[in-house]
Amino acid sequence: MAASKLQALWNHPAGPKTIHFWAPTFKWGISIANIADFAKPPEKISYPQQIAVTATGVIWSRYSTVITPKNWNLFSVNLAMAATGIYQLSRKLRHDYSSEPAAAKE
Repeated sequence: MAASKLQALWNHPAGPKTIHFWAPTFKWGISIANIADFAKPPEKISYPQQIAVTATGVIWSRYSTVITPKNWNLFSVNLAMAATGIYQLSRKLRHDYSSEPAAAKE
């Protein structure tokens, strides 16, 4: 049973013998780096970078569901990119627009 599932994965059109497997697998590094940046102070977060991460995640998540063969690895990594990008943007927006100005604190 397990051997047949592994063989099916190995021979899948988006399996480990193709770029369609390895590109999204290495793309997980971007999501992992974005998760590591959760500890970064909000003032250090870049709007252009996080907008790009979020947009990439949203666009490619949608794309990965309409291509043949379905590439669930591509879908999941881009869903993670969109989620981490949205979270980082929300942190930055909260910091920039909900915080009291520095001059008002004095």
